[in-house]
Amino acid sequence: MLFPLAQLAILAASISPLCVYPMTATPCTKPVVRKEWRKLSVPEKTDWIRAVNCLSHLPHDDALSPTVKPTDIVAVNTSGSYYDDIVYMHMDLNHVIHFTGLFLPWHRWYVHSFETALKNKCGFAGASPYWNWSIDAPDVYGSTFFKDSDPKSGLGGWGDPANDFQVPTGGFSNFHTSYPSAHTLRRNFTLRPYLNFDSPFFPDPELMANTTFTKAEVHKMVEGFDGDYKGFQKYFERFPGAHSSVHTIMGGDLAGYCPANAVNCVPGLPTFSPDEPLFFMHHAMVDKVWSDWQHRRPSNFWAYEGGSVQAFENLTEYNTYPNGAPPALTFDTLMPADGMFPQARIRDVMNTTAGYLCYVYE
Repeated sequence: MLFPLAQLAILAASISPLCVYPMTATPCTKPVVRKEWRKLSVPEKTDWIRAVNCLSHLPHDDALSPTVKPTDIVAVNTSGSYYDDIVYMHMDLNHVIHFTGLFLPWHRWYVHSFETALKNKCGFAGASPYWNWSIDAPDVYGSTFFKDSDPKSGLGGWGDPANDFQVPTGGFSNFHTSYPSAHTLRRNFTLRPYLNFDSPFFPDPELMANTTFTKAEVHKMVEGFDGDYKGFQKYFERFPGAHSSVHTIMGGDLAGYCPANAVNCVPGLPTFSPDEPLFFMHHAMVDKVWSDWQHRRPSNFWAYEGGSVQAFENLTEYNTYPNGAPPALTFDTLMPADGMFPQARIRDVMNTTAGYLCYVYE
């Protein structure tokens, strides 16, 4: 999760004329159930952690074909892992999947694709778990979520500043990643991550990040924005909002940067948030909030709009196009996949229980 300044359009070939009514897809009969991490059994937790680690030990896939190729990322590391390839997709596409109309549908597709890889390549038997961070908002640092040190079923705790902020315990204590340079998974709790953000997009530098993803904030999102997809995404994805603040309060790899005094960092280059396996649980929760909003009112379910170009040179531009400036995206827009997974159109991921997708949230 980054705040890039460049504005890169999705290839015009991926844009097709607006289809007013979505095509009806065949409902799935046995949707899998995505559960909150703490609702999983120990064997279920163990299986997910095992499968994620499995992906990190598989070799690079030459199918990875970057399409955006921004100048602020390193080149593909062919000695990296298959997990690194999945991370690189997010790095490459960063400028087109945030603050555009792709944000919610693309990340829904991304979590699904990650789950599919866990199943097909590593024998994962379950469904993608989600992390309900609103439960932990009152005390993120002290939450029991980060106190399970079991080497097979625990997520581990906060990084050790004396040891490059590496996660010291749990199933990811030896989780290696290649981007932007080789390092072991880092976490660095940061309650006020916006202190040095001198920008009108961050009007309150003293803001405590946990105040933006409370149960009250989730309720506000799900219950509000009647039929207003643009407003819903703007509030959810806003710079110091729930989505961003979960990233930044975690520091380290989920925040997308090297902590101060970390070693083996490439100066000026971010570490990118999918390095942290919790990324996928975080975005499953983002997806759940969107799904809950979709199901809250009939006017919400198929509500969708957004552009393909980031627009935040200034506040006026951003407030006009918070989820992307023209060219407009449509239900028929083909989402970029960088050669890693089968592509899908936005319409394919609007309904989690029909056609391409088949899951619900507990």
